[in-house]
Amino acid sequence: MAKIRILLADDHALVRSGIAALLQMHEEFEVVGEAGDGQEAIEKTVQLSPDIVLIDISMPGISGIEATKVIRKKCPDTAILVLSMHDSEEYVYQIFRSGADGYLLKSARKEEVLTAVCTVAAGGRYFSPKIADVLLNGYVRKGLSKKAGASADELPLTSREQEVLALIGEGLTNQQIADRLFISPRTVDTHRTNIMQKLDIHTAAQLVRFAIDRGLTSDKS
Repeated sequence: MAKIRILLADDHALVRSGIAALLQMHEEFEVVGEAGDGQEAIEKTVQLSPDIVLIDISMPGISGIEATKVIRKKCPDTAILVLSMHDSEEYVYQIFRSGADGYLLKSARKEEVLTAVCTVAAGGRYFSPKIADVLLNGYVRKGLSKKAGASADELPLTSREQEVLALIGEGLTNQQIADRLFISPRTVDTHRTNIMQKLDIHTAAQLVRFAIDRGLTSDKS
């Protein structure tokens, strides 16, 4: 029986060696290469044609998200399984849109890692339970917004501005929004200013009310 050939891409050598040791305990897996950044992950995927690329999001140079997009185009037959510590909605949706076949948290148990690898190798998709919840909750919120006639797609805002607006509506401060979206408070303030200009809103209270009235916030009660 042919082995499942895997390329490991993570900027931490210790992480790569740990995953490699886990996989090599099972004869059905073969680690054919390793990469320490996004560009190397792309190059080695093209060179080695692995069955699966197990890739981290946060890497120097080209991020795991951008590398995933490139690999998906260059090597459509290679499955891509993201392994990351991030579980925020922003990262989840970026990875989902990038074309990855699965999203596994680094907190996953060994058994879950093996299950995820086998699932994507067989042509399926695998998302850690917490990641699946993020996706489901996001779709539910979007569906409720559309039923209320408040589709975010109708707003003259970028996707990032819509995310910032939703978090403003939930009462988060600039620092809290920055922490949630992994951006700087100054960037949040820039988005806030642009949103207010585009929507012709002049006070913070009006901005919060707009987000709530349009159904852009999630119910945390």
